[in-house]
Amino acid sequence: MSTREHHASIAAESAALRTGSALMALAGLAFIGYAVIFFVRNFTGAFLELGIGPEQVDVTRDEIRTFSDDLYHYVSHLHIAVSGFIAAAGLATAALAWFGVRRGLLWAYVTAVATPVLGLAVALPAHYPWGLDTIGHLGLIYLATAIFVAGAAIALRPLLALRSARRAEAP
Repeated sequence: MSTREHHASIAAESAALRTGSALMALAGLAFIGYAVIFFVRNFTGAFLELGIGPEQVDVTRDEIRTFSDDLYHYVSHLHIAVSGFIAAAGLATAALAWFGVRRGLLWAYVTAVATPVLGLAVALPAHYPWGLDTIGHLGLIYLATAIFVAGAAIALRPLLALRSARRAEAP
């Protein structure tokens, strides 16, 4: 490989790493956006999560309150807590991707990938047995996850190449 070809290869890998890490960070920000929607709906007349309606939950916010005010406050506190954890995972993922993956740090890549994988692996299965897997409810998460996976796939090869190059340069 000529010097010119080598520099072109490095530039292409660098561009791919920037693109992949930017998509990963964008998806992390999308997770935060979803968390904000989740949080706001808790304090509105909707109460239930985005995409969850009478087909999935056959009682309204007021009916839950009438049945048990304590249950209503318990569900509300869960909405708030879950939205906080979704936002925190999104922030961690975005920061790791933007400040670590973009610089070619493998540990940042592994952590950025593991964070949403762990959250989704725990949260998603509970949606399916009770019919809470509507596209209105999970669609934005599916979209953000698809963007994230695309970014992670784009970033992986140049990240590993950069890691190999760094090892070769080390004394």
